[in-house]
Amino acid sequence: MGASEQGGQEESGTYEGGCHCGYIKFSVTLSPPLPEYTVMNCSCSGCFRLGYLLVYPKAKDVVWHNDGRKRCASYRFNTKTKDQMFCPKCGTSIGIDFEAVHKEHTYGISVRALYGINIDELNYKKLKGVTRVEPAYDLSGHIWDEEKQEMR
Repeated sequence: MGASEQGGQEESGTYEGGCHCGYIKFSVTLSPPLPEYTVMNCSCSGCFRLGYLLVYPKAKDVVWHNDGRKRCASYRFNTKTKDQMFCPKCGTSIGIDFEAVHKEHTYGISVRALYGINIDELNYKKLKGVTRVEPAYDLSGHIWDEEKQEMR
């Protein structure tokens, strides 16, 4: 069963997170809280290579400290519509900004970027993204154009 409800309101939990070096910091509120949340473990080439284990808060539930979102570097591949957010100083993968894709602005935040979380104690849903997310093949190494020395 999902999160406990008290007085008609779903329980939530707020978590602090950021990159390894501390340049990017944020807090995120999740409903249900992490012990009851189902974390997405996707096998698409992006999630696999970037180490994402994702939760999906609405943008209003993410508070970026010290302009943390503006400090994120971005990488776009495939549809070139989603920012894969990471720290330009230490390289930590933060997650995905779905602003241009979803009707309601949503983030995919990697639980690996949350402080003090034991990822072995979380509940996961596995998604075979490498065979189900279009294009359904591994895009690793197919983005960089060697001849032009630029991203395709």
